[in-house]
Amino acid sequence: MLAGMTKVVLITGASRGIGRAAAICCGSKGWSVGVNYLQNAAAAQSAAAAVETAGGRALPIRADVSIEADVVSMFEQMTRAFGRIDGFVNNAGAIETASRLADMSEARLRRVFTINVLGAFLCAREAVRLMSTSRGGRGGSIVNISSAGSRLGGAGEYVDYAASKGAVDSMTIGMSKELGPEGIRVNAIRPGLIDTYIHASTGNPTRAHDLGPSTPLGRAGTAQEVGAAIVWLLSDESSYVSGAILDVAGGR
Repeated sequence: MLAGMTKVVLITGASRGIGRAAAICCGSKGWSVGVNYLQNAAAAQSAAAAVETAGGRALPIRADVSIEADVVSMFEQMTRAFGRIDGFVNNAGAIETASRLADMSEARLRRVFTINVLGAFLCAREAVRLMSTSRGGRGGSIVNISSAGSRLGGAGEYVDYAASKGAVDSMTIGMSKELGPEGIRVNAIRPGLIDTYIHASTGNPTRAHDLGPSTPLGRAGTAQEVGAAIVWLLSDESSYVSGAILDVAGGR
């Protein structure tokens, strides 16, 4: 990427939570942002409006990251609208209600791994096809969103989710080595106890606040704090950072 240029970034799962916060942070830099969503069009439109209010341009794009045709179409829509992609945030993910492994259904396991692993790979593949210098691109930055659960394990709650994020950590390391020579930096962020809707998805909406005081920093984190870290990894300020897995977890 050319230093100082206005960037074009696609963020999956950007209608709420960390994805929305990252999109708004990108907008504050004057960047153009693809706001991917699956079900809540109103939330995506709201996020897009917030990006534009912050100073950027935004394009809501509906796509299921676990369906190859949707993923291909999503990236095609980005290039039609903005001409290129400079950055990609692999943020969309799924988590189920807290459960022990012995009680997890096959359907649950398939959903979590299909979205969090297969979906992440499909999206990363399309980003690479557009950004890789060996394929005519100008390089760029990919930020994979993992979880502190990948190193903590999620015992008794969501070992499936934690394991799927462990795969994201591994893909980050491998992709960074494979794609560095092709002008693409690849990093990951592992959020910890962040105050977003995701905890309601596990059946414990107050989890971040309940456990936040137990972290070394004594509180839950915010989506904006994670968004700021994402934007740093997308930006030229992190130009020599690749293969890094950054914990944004309050020391937990």
